[in-house]
Amino acid sequence: MTKNISNLKSRVVSFIDIGTNSIRLLVVRFNPNHSFTILSRQKQQVRLGEGEFEEDEILPDAMDRAVTVCKKFIDLARTFECDEFVAVATSATREAENQNMLLNRLRHEAQIDVRVISGREEARLIYMGVASGIHLGDKKAIFIDIGGGSTEIAIGGERQYSFLESLKLGAIRLTNHYFKRDETGPVSSERYKKLQQHVKNSIIHIVQKVKKIKFDVAIGSSGTIINLAEIAQRSIHQNSSSSNGSLSHKDVKKVAELLCSLPLESRRKIPGINPERADIIIAGVAIIDTIMKELDIDTINVTTRGLQDGLLADYLSRMDDFPLFGELSTRERSVLQLGRSCGINEAHARTVTSLALQLFDSAKKQKLHTFGDNDRELLKYATFLHDIGSFISYTNHHAHSYYIITNAELLGFDHKEISIMANIARFHRKRKPTKKTPEMMDLDPPEREMIRILSTFLRLAESLDRSHAALVHSVQFTEFEKETVHLEVVARGDCQLELWGVEGEMKAFFKVFGKNLVLNVENKELEPIIS
Repeated sequence: MTKNISNLKSRVVSFIDIGTNSIRLLVVRFNPNHSFTILSRQKQQVRLGEGEFEEDEILPDAMDRAVTVCKKFIDLARTFECDEFVAVATSATREAENQNMLLNRLRHEAQIDVRVISGREEARLIYMGVASGIHLGDKKAIFIDIGGGSTEIAIGGERQYSFLESLKLGAIRLTNHYFKRDETGPVSSERYKKLQQHVKNSIIHIVQKVKKIKFDVAIGSSGTIINLAEIAQRSIHQNSSSSNGSLSHKDVKKVAELLCSLPLESRRKIPGINPERADIIIAGVAIIDTIMKELDIDTINVTTRGLQDGLLADYLSRMDDFPLFGELSTRERSVLQLGRSCGINEAHARTVTSLALQLFDSAKKQKLHTFGDNDRELLKYATFLHDIGSFISYTNHHAHSYYIITNAELLGFDHKEISIMANIARFHRKRKPTKKTPEMMDLDPPEREMIRILSTFLRLAESLDRSHAALVHSVQFTEFEKETVHLEVVARGDCQLELWGVEGEMKAFFKVFGKNLVLNVENKELEPIIS
């Protein structure tokens, strides 16, 4: 059933993922302008699958923990005046013979109805959650998620999957099978090899299938993979910063060797480890180690997105008239979502973006630069968001734009791309960027030069819509001479304010390109630009 929010002021929906190891809560407000705002993200370890895979039943203590956490999460969600709850349960619940007892308790004690999903549905939702937050372009990826009770594998592109599989293979399940509850010592290489052989036997039926499907990159989600990346970063590479977002198979093997060499208490103190995972992390590393080996994966990119985000993505895809999940790419959705959440003047943003891209394209024809399609794309998104800082205050809004773009966690972009976009927006007014600008010190010299040039196009485009009336219909660089460049402006009506703005940028243009800018203006009676 689809949802329609066109007649609502706002709507709050909470998404609950009852996993084998943890329970997660995501509270989202849907806004009338077809954007959404994350109000809260919560996670609590409950170990619902503790001991279950031996008896096929959820243990009483584990069930009590799950019900208590769900009640607290529901109470929290209601403080945001939540209108609807979407709750699913995965491996531990779907395999438990006493699942009805848990579902009944949740219905009566926590006042939520929980849907128990199949393994393939879990894989589909994980795929949606991860794919909707990354930029794949034309590439195809394999998605791997290691949970407490199951491992999900999907293969697909940015919008469509071609393969889904769920394996009865998880960090808690494997730990329960091979380790006694009171075992705390190091793990021998022989036992670790037994874990690997178990994983190899469990995945043998899908390895050949997967090898027939070509994929370009591997992406890993779940707490296990995230934590292994942190351990590799801090314990193997001795880097105190957070993980750089990837995990090599070489590092996985080193982490496995380190983890196995230590007793449980020492394992809890390894730099980067989540101490709550110390007792199940060896089984987790054995799973990813073996999968990477059998599928010839050298490096896996790590993401914090997963099933919870998939529930949101699936919900959005079922909404009537919700444009953020149509044919837009991950990057387009992310930028539009941020802009609308901050209430930008969308008509002005689209007008300036159109003019900036016309300047970029015509300048390339005149050989004023040699930047490619990806650079053009970054200019487009930076221009669309250039005024977003007005959400905080119009005064110094260019600096606020830099801060918002830098810290908004835009999906589909890497750190360097976000820094470039933030700096382009930062310099759309007031002072111009220099080689020693502090905001650009994390970028290479060629990237700093690119910002100088692209921010110049943005400054000109902003000047050409200074009145916010879309008076300028088109603009292009037409003639290239030794000391001058001609800029042809086609406008309707009196655009003197815009022309004064361009004249104010001529000195900056000369500093960047070493050429004088000559304006050629043509007035035409044209229909206003439709955003």
